[in-house]
Amino acid sequence: MLELRNVSKRFGGLVATDEVTLELKRGEVHALIGPNGAGKTTLIGQISGSLGSDGGAILFEGQDITHATQHARVRAGLARSYQITSMFKRFTVLDNLALAVQARSGSSFSFWRPVSEEALLFDEARAIAGEIGLARREAAVAATLAHGEQRALEVGLALATRPRLVLLDEPMAGMGPEESENMIALLERIRARITVLLVEHDMDAVFRLADRVSVLVSGRVIASGAPAAIRAHPEVRKAYLGEDATV
Repeated sequence: MLELRNVSKRFGGLVATDEVTLELKRGEVHALIGPNGAGKTTLIGQISGSLGSDGGAILFEGQDITHATQHARVRAGLARSYQITSMFKRFTVLDNLALAVQARSGSSFSFWRPVSEEALLFDEARAIAGEIGLARREAAVAATLAHGEQRALEVGLALATRPRLVLLDEPMAGMGPEESENMIALLERIRARITVLLVEHDMDAVFRLADRVSVLVSGRVIASGAPAAIRAHPEVRKAYLGEDATV
């Protein structure tokens, strides 16, 4: 579904991603892990289109999207969430989701549009609220939500674009154990129909969810494979998991 060919990004003299080559298969949860500063968020930005690339190519479902705009990539079926929660905090959960559905559908909330069309828009927003576990919080203002609920809402905003591939940048950051379990359950629900590239520091969640794992260190992929193989990989254990490879 997604193919990166020697993708690179530099910020002055700093090499953030260094000829990254990576493939995502349709229908999988593919985790991207690595220490802080490894280039994970930069790579997500390059894939989503929020950052340009200095070299290499990005292909989505066989089409070269290396130079496509971010909104063109969303229309093509590629959406993302962010490390820092991004939403309209003064709006309710339902209004946030309805606006995301509107952006995808082209609805304008015009007085001249049939009421039935806007009702369908809100029906879809309510269905997403149920899927992300916020059915009982539809009327809550986003700013009043707990941290885990805000992260779930952000995933919902991505789902409202009806993506075929979603890029999730540390969706469990700052969560307690119960909130993390809720997010894992949400990702388990959506994985049946959406391919997921997951950047996450919670290793328990990564090894529970991922079909494959790739490890990024200093801007380069040093290993990619099944979770069990990655867990046992001596270079990964030394560079990221903090273990002595000889143990």
